[in-house]
Amino acid sequence: MLKINGERLWDSLMAMAEIGATARGGSCRLALSAEDKAGRELFSHWCTAAGLTLSVDAIGNLFARRAGTDKDAAPVMMGSHLDTQPEGGRFDGVYGVLAGLEVVRSLNDHAIQTRKPLEIAVWTNEEGARFTPAMLGSAVFTGSLELDKALATTDVEGISVAEALRTSGYNGSRVLGGDVDAYFEAHIEQGPILEDNAKSIGVVTGGQAIRWLDVRVEGMAAHAGTTPMPLRKDALYGAAQMLQALENLAADFAPEGLTTVGELSIAKSSRNTIPGLLNLTVDLRHHRDADIEAMEQQV
Repeated sequence: MLKINGERLWDSLMAMAEIGATARGGSCRLALSAEDKAGRELFSHWCTAAGLTLSVDAIGNLFARRAGTDKDAAPVMMGSHLDTQPEGGRFDGVYGVLAGLEVVRSLNDHAIQTRKPLEIAVWTNEEGARFTPAMLGSAVFTGSLELDKALATTDVEGISVAEALRTSGYNGSRVLGGDVDAYFEAHIEQGPILEDNAKSIGVVTGGQAIRWLDVRVEGMAAHAGTTPMPLRKDALYGAAQMLQALENLAADFAPEGLTTVGELSIAKSSRNTIPGLLNLTVDLRHHRDADIEAMEQQV
């Protein structure tokens, strides 16, 4: 049985975690930021040392290739992402990338040559924390999202994906897509289920379908000290009722259905002004297509 070098993998994870390290022990590497670029460069350095060939496509997906004896064979691909949430964990996404690198390093250690090429993929903006939608790079790779549409996507500061790619130097020329023999992605479980059941590993039986909705709530701004309660049109109080309804909706699809409001912003907010306009996001999850459709319709 071939075993990987667990200490080397752990050291690589800890080294990557230092890039964009946060005060509470996590990492912040938003997609195509300076921190994300630094993480990619460290990974690329490790790949070069392992004898891998690097390439980047037009959406910034990074690939590290180990040649096989059959040069015409489609690659066996492993990977995930190096970008994180604003307060991301040390292992989310990163583990899938560095586990792939450790597979290659271990094969090198034992001088094992594979028939099919191996490729490690680093997908661009997989988290969706900076650019919407999430899984943007992999969506372009698979053809489910048009490249031009992805490149035109902007972050909250109005910076487009195309501009961020140019700034970071990851606007590559590799042909988009291509045949893949098989794809493997090891991932840390981000919920408590395995730990609650005293299990160290599990097999994925389904993927969470996602619906992201943007909601605009319009009321009427007015003075907090002079406007009687019955005459108010408070956008925030209205939104509060919507949030309660969303929690009730999740109960209708329990235990698999999930609803989350992760962002809420009040326009021109002031502590003595009744909120007149706000925006919020709705995140719906379910692993069955029919149920995620039903949840969206209920919303």
